Amino acid sequence: MTVVDVDRFVTEGFAKLEAAVPREVADAASAQVWQQIGLSPDDPAGWREPVVWTADMTGHGAFGELARSPRLREALDEIAGPGGWVPRAALGNMPIRFPGKAPVDDRGWHIDASVARPDGSWAVSGRPETMLLLVLLSEVGDDDAPTRVRVGSHRDAAEALGERVLDPFEAGPLLDAASKDRPVAHATGLPGDMYLLHPLTVHAADEHRGTRPRFMSQGPVFLKQPVAPGEGNALARALLS
Repeated sequence: MTVVDVDRFVTEGFAKLEAAVPREVADAASAQVWQQIGLSPDDPAGWREPVVWTADMTGHGAFGELARSPRLREALDEIAGPGGWVPRAALGNMPIRFPGKAPVDDRGWHIDASVARPDGSWAVSGRPETMLLLVLLSEVGDDDAPTRVRVGSHRDAAEALGERVLDPFEAGPLLDAASKDRPVAHATGLPGDMYLLHPLTVHAADEHRGTRPRFMSQGPVFLKQPVAPGEGNALARALLS
């Protein structure tokens, strides 16, 4: 038995890990976020911005329980291979999206920067060194600004990029065009669910059409070796045509 559908990850470029932690842990993390951003779930009048960015860089409290989830560890072993990834201590960036506001122009199709440059900046490449972890901290339905994922687009991105290293903004239009015909899935679920994305899977934010705030974290999982097509772990096999 596996905790994620590895074959589906290879084909589609992402996998959902349900109930990576008990729901009460994710609810506690959500309460930490409310406190961190200085807003209240009981005072919608204070939700003035469509997106509020915050971050967890310490792994304090419930954040750390999520980052150190045993089920997440099992899933990463299944996808990146035992010893093929670096354990996370914190959740990373958290874009909190609020309902009833004009959408922000941040919904372009892209992949996250995953290669460090000598000057300390980050770029995208067909030989990525991280994969992406999405952690749901609230209920996320189709109308609650779920992350949109182009199914199978990791192979389009690999072909389009090759071994080039590009600025993320330069790569965005290229990746959008390469994957435009792919079907779209939505990262919906319950608090405590997680999504593991192949680093080359093209994805985008979505407009919030619902009534409840969307709480989620998005952070990189660092890999021990760059991803390249091959018969190794699921990340490598996913790039074989």
